[in-house]
Order: sequence, then C-alpha cells, then structure tokens
Amino acid sequence: MKYQKIELEQQNEYNRQLETSGYDASDYSFVNLWSWSDEYQLTWSWHSGLVWIRQETPEPVYWSPVGPWENVDWEPLLTDTFPRGAQFIRVPEPLSERWAQDLGDRVEIHESRGQWDYRYAVQDLIDLKGNRFHKKKNLLNQFRKKYDFQYRSFDSEIIKLACEMQQDWCTWRDCEASETLIAENRAIARVLRNWDHLDGLHGGALMVDGTLIAYTIAEKLTEDTLVIHFEKGSHGYKGVYQAINQMFLEASGNGYTYVNREQDLGNEGLRKAKMSYNQVAFVKKSRVTLKPAA
Repeated sequence: MKYQKIELEQQNEYNRQLETSGYDASDYSFVNLWSWSDEYQLTWSWHSGLVWIRQETPEPVYWSPVGPWENVDWEPLLTDTFPRGAQFIRVPEPLSERWAQDLGDRVEIHESRGQWDYRYAVQDLIDLKGNRFHKKKNLLNQFRKKYDFQYRSFDSEIIKLACEMQQDWCTWRDCEASETLIAENRAIARVLRNWDHLDGLHGGALMVDGTLIAYTIAEKLTEDTLVIHFEKGSHGYKGVYQAINQMFLEASGNGYTYVNREQDLGNEGLRKAKMSYNQVAFVKKSRVTLKPAA
C-alpha cells in the first residue's frame, strides 16, 4: 500500500468513509487526524475500500482502518497485507471483537484504558442537576456571580483572540518544557489558522472585561455526537472550566444527544476530572497485534 500525506482537500471524501464505519471514537474525526498528523507523522492509504492510517512517531504502528468494514473478509486481507507482529492501536471495540472472531488466536488484543473516550449526555452537562453535579453547579454559579462575562461564538475576532490566549496559556504552563503540550499547541494553531476550511467545527469563548479567558473547539463526530477537541481556561478565574463547558453546550449542543470529551491518556488527574462529570458510557478501544507464526 502507498501511504500519503493527510490532505485537507480530502476531508469530505474521508468523512463519507468515516460515516460508513460507524465509529464514534474521537481519534478518527478528520480534524483530529489532520491537526495531529505532523506530530504523530500520520499518513494514510486508500486501499480495498478502506482508509488505512499509519503512525511513525513515537512508534511505528497502524490505526484502525476506516470505512465499511462489516463485510470485509479480514483473515486474508490482514495476513496478506501486513507482517506478523504488526500492531494496530486505537481499535474501536466493535472491530476488535470482529477481528477476534475472524482471526481467533492469530491476534492478540489488549484493552487500552487510557485511550477510552468519555461519552456524556449533553443535557446532563447543560442542566447540572442533582447531587452528582452539585460541585460543578456551585462553581458555575460562583463564576456567574463574580465576573461580568460574555459568551461569544467563534468568528474572525474571537479566533484571533483565542490564538493570543493560547500563547499566554502556553507561557503560563511552560509548554516548552513538555513535548505533549508543545505538540498540542501546534495542533491548536493549525486548526485556528484553517478554521474556515474545516467542516463541522463549533467554537465558543468567554470574555471578561474585554479579555478572552476561555475557549472550546469542537467538531460534529456523528449525527448525535459532538466531540470536544480542545478546551482551555485562563489561570485565576475560579469556575472558568465549568463555565465554558456548560455555556458552550448550552449554545452549540442543540441537536446532539451526546458529547465525547476524548481520553484521559492514563493521567490520574485527568481521569479524576473526566470521571467527575459522570459519563454515561466509554468508547472502548484496544491495541491489536498480529501474532507471529509459531
């Protein structure tokens, strides 16, 4: 297979493939693939009716193929195309179960808990009702009372201000000392610079005294699910994350049943924060290895 650069001009064609796959994993949205492609050295190959994704950094692996996979004869396709020992990461549960069924002990499957997406009910995160959301609602109310704020949807002015805020946020968090944060910073900049050329994007921001203090970047993932790709809040504004989360969904979540807030990457602090919003389900993914011949 010939692998090529992930090009912006192919987003519509790719999105049609994604829709036929039935995937609801955040990894496979076009914006996620394209914005992180330089960081992970992602390329793709359109072969056998599927889109095959290859990653080179930080390790050479494959991602799950995207497209109408349910009627594929997987045993010859995988074993004839890929070397034994090839590894596939971020494989959604329906496909890993199918591979286990079709290939049996020729594949080795391990759940990747740190890669599981968190799925929430949009209305839950708008209403914040009941004891399970008491702390979130309290912080939101404190924010509303303390600050003279304005919620704004993304336009050219807000995009410019979000770029500036992101640089300030990166300075505060010392992004240069973290490969992960500096890579994320580049991915965010790429999305903001190309906002008008990317389909399905939603963006919202909070302003206080003329200063942008928080923003969210999201994308339509499926007909009923919105995925939050990036969410940043300025230091020193109590309740800012609870506020941008709730207000963004109130403004842009109409028509969506679920919101996918991506993975925790095995980070304990991030896991605790994501669990505190009371997910309704996980989008489970695994690492799959084609076992070498005995």
